[in-house]
Amino acid sequence: MKEEAIKVGDKVPDFELERQDGGFFRLYDLIGKKNIVLYFYPKDSTPGCTKQACEFRDQYEVFQEQGAEVIGISSDSVASHQKFEKAYKLPFTLLSDKDGQIRKLYKVPRKLGLLPGRVTYIIDKEGVLRYIFNSMTKPLEHVSTALEVLREINSEEKHYKKV
Repeated sequence: MKEEAIKVGDKVPDFELERQDGGFFRLYDLIGKKNIVLYFYPKDSTPGCTKQACEFRDQYEVFQEQGAEVIGISSDSVASHQKFEKAYKLPFTLLSDKDGQIRKLYKVPRKLGLLPGRVTYIIDKEGVLRYIFNSMTKPLEHVSTALEVLREINSEEKHYKKV
C-alpha cells in the first residue's frame, strides 16, 4: 500500500535534523510560536537554489513581520550549508537531510525521478499544513506565494480574534 502524501489541512509530521551551525533543529519546537515556511530545494549554490535562497533572505524581515520562520532543507552536508549561508549571508536555518528521510516523510517528489524536487510547505502556528507550492522552474514564486499565504493566515487570525 502506497503511503499518502501529506495534504493541506493535515497536521505536519515532526522531525529533527542537523542545522548549519552543528546544533539540532526540531520542527515541533516552533509549533505554537510561529508560522513556518519549510522549503525543500535541490542543491546549495546552484543558480535556481541561490536565487531562491537570496529572495528568502531579501524578504526575511517581511517573513518575520508575518510571524513566520523560514527553514531550508536539502541533502547537502552541514559544511556545504555553512559555505552557502556565508557566501550569501542567509539569515535563516538550513538543514541537512543527508539520507533524504525528511524529504520522504513529506513526500517531496523528484523531478524526472532523479533530481530532488523544489517544494515549499506553509505551516500555521498550530502545525497544520496550509499550502503546498511545487515548482522546479519558478524558484522566486515560492517566496512571493509563501508571503501571500502567510498574509491570508494572519488576516484569518485577526478576524477570529475579533469575533
